Amino acid sequence: MFYREAGDFKTSYRADSQTFPIRLDRMGYFAALATAYCVVPFFIDDYWANAVFVPFLIYAIAAIGLNILVGYAGQVSLGTGGFMAVGAYAVYKLMTAFPEVPILIHVLLAGGITACVGVLFGLPSLRIKGFYLAVATLAAQFFLVWLFNKVPWFYNYSASGQITAPDRTMFGVFITGAQTTAAAKYLFCLVLLTLVALMARNLTRGTIGRKWMAIRDMDIAAEIIGVNPLSAKVTAFAVSSFFIGIAGALLFSVYLGAAEVGEAFGINKSFLVLFMVIIGGLGSIFGSFAGAAFLVLLPVFLKNVLVGGLGWPTDVAAHLELMIVGALIVVFLIVEPHGLAQLWRIAKEKLRLWPFPH
Repeated sequence: MFYREAGDFKTSYRADSQTFPIRLDRMGYFAALATAYCVVPFFIDDYWANAVFVPFLIYAIAAIGLNILVGYAGQVSLGTGGFMAVGAYAVYKLMTAFPEVPILIHVLLAGGITACVGVLFGLPSLRIKGFYLAVATLAAQFFLVWLFNKVPWFYNYSASGQITAPDRTMFGVFITGAQTTAAAKYLFCLVLLTLVALMARNLTRGTIGRKWMAIRDMDIAAEIIGVNPLSAKVTAFAVSSFFIGIAGALLFSVYLGAAEVGEAFGINKSFLVLFMVIIGGLGSIFGSFAGAAFLVLLPVFLKNVLVGGLGWPTDVAAHLELMIVGALIVVFLIVEPHGLAQLWRIAKEKLRLWPFPH
């Protein structure tokens, strides 16, 4: 009654295999895009931008990148924070060295630099896997944070060791710096998230994505049927690091404005993005959105309800947040390993058959 494909006919294989084959899904997708682009910018203020929308958009990009590596290619990574730091410091050096270049070019180039670094640290995946690969990427996390701390060239020999984003514009509108507006930051991040999501969706549904999933499911069998493990794993690290580098560049330049590598891109950042992927759902682009939204909204909800409404101490609310996230990770790993994305798929299937039993 509410969710049916009756009368939604397909006359070609291309129409049947599109991303949203059901008309109601397509209508919901375009309605969400129209709302995001044409409604939210006129009502957003600094609080909603800084507390909810901008961090959600940035972390969704990072979660998509990590999901490609962990969920689609099956390569465990604990170095997300370090790769985000590469994107942040790369965009900082580009913004200070080439002030006349648009900020969009800087962000994309920072993603490209992070992709090169990700490929370098992804080469051990050709020989090791599982726990050992996780340790190797964890070593990359600590090495990159140490590098950006100890080499003054990366932070332009600043006495404090902190990097600060200069004022930069896009089409005459300030995107970074003190003069930017909430709508400008939101729209800039939204455009990049839309491009990243479309690119990731098409990659995972194409030949490259099938190679990633073949390596994930059984790498020996994949190699036997002709999948090159070198190209599959290296491309997974490259694409994943490209997206994560974009997220790191946006987190520093658009959201934070100033950052110190140990505080902004430490190991906690790696675990935060990994938790987003686990809770949202491995191997799902929608799961990346759901996980990012959940872990961005949870602290805001607890702060407003427990601290602002009930008067709880801030540290108690922060510890409760950690307890909730930890408990949810255990529950999802045991009960529903595919996370919120699988729950959403089950709900849609039940709606398609309602009121008949499933």
